[in-house]
Amino acid sequence: MNYSYKLLHRFGSSGVPLIWKGAHAFRLFFLSCLFFGFTGFLHAQNVTLSGTVRSKTSGETIIGTTVAIPSLTKGGYTDAYGFYSITLPSSGDSIEIRYLISGYKTEARKIVLDKDIRIDVELDDISLDEVEITANSVQEELNSTQMSVSRITVAEAKKLPALFGEVDIIKTLQLKPGVSAGSEGNSGIYVRGGGADQNLILLDNTVLYNPNHLFGFFSTFNSDAVKTAEIYKGGFPSQYGGRLSSVIDVKLKEGNRRKFSGSGGLGLIASRLTLEGPIVKDKASFMISGRRTYADIITRGINNLNSDNDNFNPIPDYFFYDLNGKVNYELSDKDQLFLSGYLGRDRFQFSDDNFNFNFDWGNTNANLRWNHFFNQKFYVNTSLSYTDYEYVIANRFDEFSFEIGSKISDGAMRTDFTWLPNSKHTVRFGASGIHHRFVVGRLEASGGEQDSVFNFDAGDVYYGMEWGAYISDDIEFNDKFKLNLGLRATAFQDFTWLYNDPEPRADSTFYGFLEPRASLKYSLTNNVSIKASYARMAQYLHLVANSGTTLPTDIWYPSTRRVPPQSSQQVAAGVSIGIGENYLLTNEVYYKWLENQIDFKDGANLFVNDDLEAEFVFGRGWAYGNEFYIEKTRGKLTGWIGYSLAWSLRQFNDSIRNGETDLANVINDGEPFFARNDKRHDISVVAIYSLPRTWSYFLKNKVGWPFKKLKEITVSGAWDFRSGAAYTQAPGFFPYFGEGFLTTLTGQGNAPGNPAGPISFTPDFTNRNNARLPDYHKLDLAMTMAFKPKWGETELIISAYNAYNRRNAFFVFIDTRTNDDGVPVGFQGRLVSLFPIIPSFSWNFKF
Repeated sequence: MNYSYKLLHRFGSSGVPLIWKGAHAFRLFFLSCLFFGFTGFLHAQNVTLSGTVRSKTSGETIIGTTVAIPSLTKGGYTDAYGFYSITLPSSGDSIEIRYLISGYKTEARKIVLDKDIRIDVELDDISLDEVEITANSVQEELNSTQMSVSRITVAEAKKLPALFGEVDIIKTLQLKPGVSAGSEGNSGIYVRGGGADQNLILLDNTVLYNPNHLFGFFSTFNSDAVKTAEIYKGGFPSQYGGRLSSVIDVKLKEGNRRKFSGSGGLGLIASRLTLEGPIVKDKASFMISGRRTYADIITRGINNLNSDNDNFNPIPDYFFYDLNGKVNYELSDKDQLFLSGYLGRDRFQFSDDNFNFNFDWGNTNANLRWNHFFNQKFYVNTSLSYTDYEYVIANRFDEFSFEIGSKISDGAMRTDFTWLPNSKHTVRFGASGIHHRFVVGRLEASGGEQDSVFNFDAGDVYYGMEWGAYISDDIEFNDKFKLNLGLRATAFQDFTWLYNDPEPRADSTFYGFLEPRASLKYSLTNNVSIKASYARMAQYLHLVANSGTTLPTDIWYPSTRRVPPQSSQQVAAGVSIGIGENYLLTNEVYYKWLENQIDFKDGANLFVNDDLEAEFVFGRGWAYGNEFYIEKTRGKLTGWIGYSLAWSLRQFNDSIRNGETDLANVINDGEPFFARNDKRHDISVVAIYSLPRTWSYFLKNKVGWPFKKLKEITVSGAWDFRSGAAYTQAPGFFPYFGEGFLTTLTGQGNAPGNPAGPISFTPDFTNRNNARLPDYHKLDLAMTMAFKPKWGETELIISAYNAYNRRNAFFVFIDTRTNDDGVPVGFQGRLVSLFPIIPSFSWNFKF
């Protein structure tokens, strides 16, 4: 039987371009607030059913639980905090409520709806020996106004193959349509033609500015500490802002409220351990999770063994670590406090008797959140957070030393209200403020003998404030038509003058935007929904990068008088089709306009430049495409197939800068060109298959040890294909002739009027991104064997990255071919590949 469930806690959003200044904009904003507020008149003779859904084993809240009332064909879902609230018609009759979600047993309750009632539910985990009963996630997708969103569970990510056995949430998201990787093995993401800096990455509501380890090959997210992760590619909810292309929202576990437990794993390059348990049983809990690589321990051992070998070149040290922590305390039935934090560092070091090189980078984050329920229909979350990203390169050579680095620090406060006036409306509103501090290109140098000591420092420090306020209403007109309307107001002001100048400047920079959002859903049938959305976004921070992939040395830069904020508009439309209860098919088309896109002049000086803004050029861009997706959500075989057909272009043709003509501000002769992340075709095929229990039974009973405690075997595979990235290839070269050229060429010396000296060539880069790397494709495979010893659970994962050994291009360089006399006779492009087939294993445990 198919039921039409109401979705009360999920919504989409979008916007219309409107740059605003002063009081007129705030009048418009608050008039909009009043408009939304008037939609919330209470309906008579209604009652509210609410509560929180938790795991019976750990006491953790469960996000996305379906709360269904079949007899009324009504329902809802638990939100990001495990809370649900549903307004229903009052009745003296007994009705059944069902709580369903994948991985837990279905719970049923019978109640009489004659007054407001709160029911807190605890669901039993499903063991490996039991038949799995799952919620109808297909129906959830069909009923939600939200579109262009992908959700990943940690359990799902752990079943997939991973590089060196390290499970990576970001790389799992890269297998979804519309999400592309930057390069081979890289955790950077590019969404619907946007740049790497246009993704808002949140860890427990706190921004992460660099979500990568090992130069982008691993992300900062430790899977053992993560609860859920989702990515919004369009139709952005109005509570999100500050980026143009996507929102990646990652939530941490809260900790086991019932008993002390732990989990962890050993891999080829890293190990991890997570501990959690109650502080006060059923009232307060903690979670702490750490991970560290140990490549440096191995390299140090090799260096020590070869310390007496004068011809041995020492191997540099490298390692990364991260630490997640979270504490929560239930002050009362209406109040709960959460404190979470993250600390992650990468460290690269090389030293000998005369030379020392250190390169450190990392994030520090902290967030304090207070959750308060005014009543069953109205609650608020208020957060105070701090985030910091910094990199430092320190170098010492004999008496000379220098240090170069960059840093961004934020202090933020935000409050988010949720109001459920009746069964037809879910109203959300809130505000936020962020204080930014940017240290751009800091350089400190010193050295010299005692009689000629010198010290030098350079670099810029900027300060800014970013504000945001929003309101949205998820409106259900009837069982077929739902509409989400939202409005976000944002502003940014450069406050550098307040810190650097004795007197405030009258011309301090101020920018503001109104960002309307809208999305709708119309159900043609119980199994077919059509959706559409519009979003307007503004971005006041910019990533200064000099390569096509994200690096730790990239610099975050604020909007200033000479650097306007970026903005975008995106429209999308799609259809969602449920095929039975197990299959979901979606197809979406989108078009995105991008304004004030930033690039660099040719030959720009990016390091320790006191006038870095003079190197910027500004232009526009657009991206469009089609995304097809089909997923099987239940059964022994699950997985998905995704295909994206997409275009992404940029154009920089404004030669007028500061009232003067400067052709250096023009790129590619002012003609449009494909962005580096333009990849025409992107295909992913993912399959996860639980082998029949006869396999585990045979190994356990016929083979015996070490399979005595074997419970389940899962095999998985992921094949992805994408068109080669665009890059700039030199169509020709300028020759340069130096002294002795004819002597080298003929052995007869120079003749009058002929060029002299050896010949060299300089590439002629005339057209931007005029060539393509070869197409990228690879297959990853994994097998997971789950064991159930008396003390807990274990998993042995055997995987193969790049199983058929495809040598995919990491980058390309031009090699000069010469004859026996050293005279250049031709040029050849050479591709550099990074990863061959890499077998790996990891062992995970839980107690």
